[in-house]
Amino acid sequence: MIYLRSFFFVLWLVITVVPYATAVLIASIFLRGTRLYWMCAGWLWLATQGARWICGVRWRIQGMAHLPTAADAQKAVVLAPKHQSTWETFAFPALMPHPLSYVFKRELIYIPFFGWSMARLDMVHIDRGRRTEAWRKVSEQGKQFMAQGNWMIMFPEGTRAERGGKGDYHSGAARLAISAGTPIVPIAVTSARCWPRRSFLLRPGVVDISIGAPIDPTGRRPDALMQEVESWIEGEMRRLDPEAYPSVPPETDAANPAR
Repeated sequence: MIYLRSFFFVLWLVITVVPYATAVLIASIFLRGTRLYWMCAGWLWLATQGARWICGVRWRIQGMAHLPTAADAQKAVVLAPKHQSTWETFAFPALMPHPLSYVFKRELIYIPFFGWSMARLDMVHIDRGRRTEAWRKVSEQGKQFMAQGNWMIMFPEGTRAERGGKGDYHSGAARLAISAGTPIVPIAVTSARCWPRRSFLLRPGVVDISIGAPIDPTGRRPDALMQEVESWIEGEMRRLDPEAYPSVPPETDAANPAR
């Protein structure tokens, strides 16, 4: 049944993305910025709902009060989520109440229809092989998009980690927060419980999303700030999904099966 449901989910993505992306590309001739973003987020909502109704992947969120309210619409933040599967890349624009600007590897913009649409949005696509140039682009465009009112979102681990695993936490999101004087918000996500890394076999269940309190970057060093983000996320992951982790605290867990 999992195989059949997953097949129909992938079919749902393919059937919906082609006409939706075509409409977005045509609309991008006339629209940019927030209006085009919400148009794209509409397809991501369809994708998330498809995972829910076809494969039984539900979600619950706690900590939304830690994000800026509608009254603080121009108050920017840097979101730093745990990265376990494709689910959160689809779900966050559909679930968050504010436009997001992702930082992602530029190869994604070459994916037919999906990537072409992403290339028309206010996102930061980087060449990971050129780190100095990549950071300059993140800093410059990140500040620009936040000045427009967008929230930046960067996955500190860079790539998806296995359930119960931990990738290397890179300091890019912390550096951006410090450079822009913007709070950084850690987020724990248990998406691999339902959508494992490197797989399109979705299992029914609940994805827990826990949003931590914003961390003020004032006077902080990037490594120390990211260490605080990492400690909160990994500790929260053990609370949300205890069966996936050995019974050792995150700071003494030297295993790194994610890479």
